[in-house]
Amino acid sequence: MRPIDPARLRACFVNVSKREREAIPLPDLDAVDWEALDYLGWRDRKSPALGFVVIELDDQLVGVALRQAEAPTRTRPQCVWCEDVQLPNEVVFFSAKRAGAAGRKGDTVGTLACSGFECSANVRKRPTLAYVGFDLEAERRRRIDVLGENVRGFARKVLEG
Repeated sequence: MRPIDPARLRACFVNVSKREREAIPLPDLDAVDWEALDYLGWRDRKSPALGFVVIELDDQLVGVALRQAEAPTRTRPQCVWCEDVQLPNEVVFFSAKRAGAAGRKGDTVGTLACSGFECSANVRKRPTLAYVGFDLEAERRRRIDVLGENVRGFARKVLEG
C-alpha cells in the first residue's frame, strides 16, 4: 500500500457524513509500515465498537467505517478477508453502511474480519507445510493476492449502494 496523508485519508471515506468524517480518529501514520499492508485498518480507542479500513480500489482510496456487532459469534469464525485457518487473533462480525442513498436509507453489508485488522500480517506468515514439495513461498504470495481480492470485493459491496 502507498502512504496516505491525513487529508486524503479523511476525504476517502464513502459511507459517513461530512461531520462523521471530520470526527474519525486517525492512526499514527508515521508508524505505519506501508509496504507490509494490503489495506489500512484501525479501531477507535474511545469507541472500541468502531473500526475503519482504507482500501486501494482501481487506483482510488475507499475508506469504510465499520461497526462491530454487539452479540458475539457462537463459534470461532474464520476471517473472510485473510482466510487464516490458524486463528491467531479474534474474528468478529462488522457491519458497514452502504455508500450513498442506500446507506442513508439504512442498507448495510457485513463481514467477518480480524478484530484488530491483522490480516496483512496473517497472510505474510510462513504457511504450514502441507506435503513434501509444497511451495511455501507460492502459497504465501497466493494468500496475499486472495486477501487483496477479498478486501476489494468488500469495498465494492459498500460502493454498490
